[in-house]
Amino acid sequence: MRGLWVVAAMAGCGLLAGNSAAVHAAEQVRPYPHYWMSVSTSNQSIPGMSAEMSGMGGMFGGRGAFGPKRELILQVESPRSPAESPRADHAIPPGQNMGATLPLITPIVEKSERVPQERRRMEYEKPKARMLIYWGCGENIGKGQPRVLDTARMSPEDFGRAFTGHTPTRQSPPSAHKGWVYGEWPNKDDKKDVPKDSSLVGSHLVRGNYLPDIGFSLDRKRDFMAPVTFSSIQATPAGATILEWQSIPTAIGYFAAAMAHDQKTGDSIFWSASEMPEVGFALQDYLSPADVSRFIRERVVMDPSRTTCTVPPIFKDVQGAMLQFIAYGEELNLVHPPRPKNPGHPWDPQWSVKVRLKSTGMTMLRDGNEGRDRKSRPRKSRPADDDSSAPRVRDESSDGDSDKSRPGIGGSIIKGIFGF
Repeated sequence: MRGLWVVAAMAGCGLLAGNSAAVHAAEQVRPYPHYWMSVSTSNQSIPGMSAEMSGMGGMFGGRGAFGPKRELILQVESPRSPAESPRADHAIPPGQNMGATLPLITPIVEKSERVPQERRRMEYEKPKARMLIYWGCGENIGKGQPRVLDTARMSPEDFGRAFTGHTPTRQSPPSAHKGWVYGEWPNKDDKKDVPKDSSLVGSHLVRGNYLPDIGFSLDRKRDFMAPVTFSSIQATPAGATILEWQSIPTAIGYFAAAMAHDQKTGDSIFWSASEMPEVGFALQDYLSPADVSRFIRERVVMDPSRTTCTVPPIFKDVQGAMLQFIAYGEELNLVHPPRPKNPGHPWDPQWSVKVRLKSTGMTMLRDGNEGRDRKSRPRKSRPADDDSSAPRVRDESSDGDSDKSRPGIGGSIIKGIFGF
């Protein structure tokens, strides 16, 4: 009898091992092509700048540096190696207004000879910097702020840990790597601008000699997002700044951050709209909807219903303070064919598609000279035909000079920390 139990036990173990192997085999998936569309809208503006004046932006960053701008990056990678030169195209809907197709060109990596460099002994000098970190929307500075980071008193490890904020899920777009064929747009052969009225809504087809046909459709939630537009930027008597922006219909969350350098003290000042300590460098890019929802729950990202935030009076005596704002959009994630609901069934995916979206804005938050000697400066009349859509900067602390547009390109931007 005991022998029978041993045999039965061994048979059972073999059966379990067989089932485990079957499940494991079902989970083994062959490499397949991945296609990514990175869709963004940017709007770099200066309060008081009209649409005509925005053309001067070429002096500070090339054509189209200021004003709403739509951008598109297409990337594909495939484990298939074609017998001839790789070719692929993306057939686009008519509303995109960019022709019938966009070519996905495989970049040529040129090998360069390595030139040996003479080794030089360099003395290491510990950098000296002091950073003041603030957070939260409100008229007053919150308790426990600022968080002070001083390289003179902190080790590099401690400084790095203190400067690190909330970490989103890492995203790895297709890229050129060994064993895979890679294609991209824009590229050396085609780098045309995306028209202002371009729309991605409709049917898309990616076809090439190193990948299967990839067909999908995009709806309005995955179209170019509306630009970030500040309807009002107001300075309060206490030196805070009230931000108001227009709601973006397809946004699922907002994040705002500002920074400046105090020339008098040498301090770098950072602020974010997060209710938790957060600098926000890692959040100024595409985020997955799951990360956006998580950060909203953690009170780091603002809910999409928000349209206003007050920056505490931390920049009132600082010139060149710049604001960065981002609206996160929906994603589209497709795998063909979809993963079977039964994990025991075989799955052989042929391709995947990811479409990710964002809308960003940058503007001057305030000038350190606001509210000073306003009475001594003559008031300039506003032209009757000025229909500028740029936000007006009001200084509520000045007498008789409210609702005054700030003309021109401020010198503080040229000297600003963003290199303008």
